[in-house]
Order: sequence, then C-alpha cells, then structure tokens
Amino acid sequence: MTSVALDGALSLRSRGELVCARQQVFISADLLVRLAATLVVACGAVSNRGRHLDNLPLVKPLNTEFFRGETAQNAAHWNGLLHHVLFAERSRFFQKLRILSDTVERVVREFDETAQELSQGLAIHPANCWKELDCLHYDFNTCLCESEIILKSFLRALPTEQLVAFASELDSLPGEDRVRRRLRARPQMSRATA
Repeated sequence: MTSVALDGALSLRSRGELVCARQQVFISADLLVRLAATLVVACGAVSNRGRHLDNLPLVKPLNTEFFRGETAQNAAHWNGLLHHVLFAERSRFFQKLRILSDTVERVVREFDETAQELSQGLAIHPANCWKELDCLHYDFNTCLCESEIILKSFLRALPTEQLVAFASELDSLPGEDRVRRRLRARPQMSRATA
C-alpha cells in the first residue's frame, strides 16, 4: 500500500494536482512508518531467537550497488567492511540484521521528514524532495527484500519445535508503537489557529 500511495502522489504531482499529491504523500509516509516499525521489531525478534540457535544461516554483505541513496549506500559499505573483519559467521548474521534494522530506521525517518515538508508546503526545493522520496522508497524496498531473504533463511535453520513459539513472537511484536514513535521523533507543529 505504501508503494501504491507514493505512486499515486507522484502521478498527482505530474498532473499538477499538488494539493492532492501532498495529501497522498502524507498517507504514504504514515504507511511506511507503520511497515518499518513492524520490520524493525521483526528483525529484533529474529535476532533474539537466533541467539539461542547453534546453526544460523550464512549471510552475504549488503551490496552498495543495490541502493540509490547515500544513507543506505553508507550502511551497505560499512556492512561490507565489517563482514570481512568479523570472522565468525554468527557475528556476521547479527551484524547484518542490526545494520538492516538501523538503515530501515534512518531511511524511513528521512522519508517521513521529507514527506512532512512536502505535505505541509514547507519544502524549499520541492522537486528535489520528490526525487528524494522516490530514492528513499527504493532503498526501503531493498532493505525489505534483504530482510525477507534473512527471514526465509532463518526459518529454514530454526528447529521445527521452535516454529510455533517464534510465530507467536512475530504475531505479538511488542514494541511496535515505541519504534513508530522513535521513527517520528521530531518537534510537532501546533495545529492551533491564530
């Protein structure tokens, strides 16, 4: 839905319907924050459950070429460096999860801030902001795909008797609201009228 909302906002903008585009981009940011909070908490659940496993899946480092924006490319670069420094495969697994989670948070925070500027009509260079949103959304989707690969690999390594317990952990996902607030942590403008 996030992608649909952003595509709708970009289409409205290209047709010159700026008010509707700004409303739509606000919706896409809200949806992205919700999805990101779930993803961050899920990465935490995989990490917590993984600490009790002996046989974790092997991971490859993030590829900088798969990302467009500076934030995500820097994270992928650091992940690549750490991947070669860390000799234990366990450490590589947890490091990649942590970097993915941190990158999702940073990318979504940037997306939300830019979307807020656009939706409130405060953007100094709106054309650049729209391009940045597209780039940030692309990087978020890349992180989502990487997380999906890790989750699938993790599920294959998880002993069958632990699947039900892990599924219930994922269903409850404690801390989602806290992460959502952290992603949106910035001074709020008053809605009071003069």
